[in-house]
Amino acid sequence: MIVEHAELTVEAGREREFAEVFGKAREVLAEAEGFRWAELLRGVERPGVFLLLVGWDSVEAHMAGFRESEAFARWRALVGPFFAGAPAVEHFHELGARFSG
Repeated sequence: MIVEHAELTVEAGREREFAEVFGKAREVLAEAEGFRWAELLRGVERPGVFLLLVGWDSVEAHMAGFRESEAFARWRALVGPFFAGAPAVEHFHELGARFSG
C-alpha cells in the first residue's frame, strides 16, 4: 500500500468551510478504484494548512486511476476553490502495521 501525503494551504478565513466541504470530497475519493482510506488533519501552528493522507493500492491507482479520471475533476471542483496555492503531494511506502499506545 502507498500513502499519499498532500499539504493543502487554504485561503485565510475559509478553513471551516473547507473542512465541511471536504466531507463531500471524501465521498468522491471513496469511489476511486484503489482507494483504501483518507484522513484530513488541520495544522495547530499553521491553522490554514491541512494534511491530507490517503491510502491507495499503488501510486498508479492515485496518479493514473484517480488523477486522470472524471472523479478527480469532481473532487477538484469541490476543494480546489479553497486552495491558496498548489498542493504539495508526495507518496510513501507503508513499512508496517499502525500501532497505538
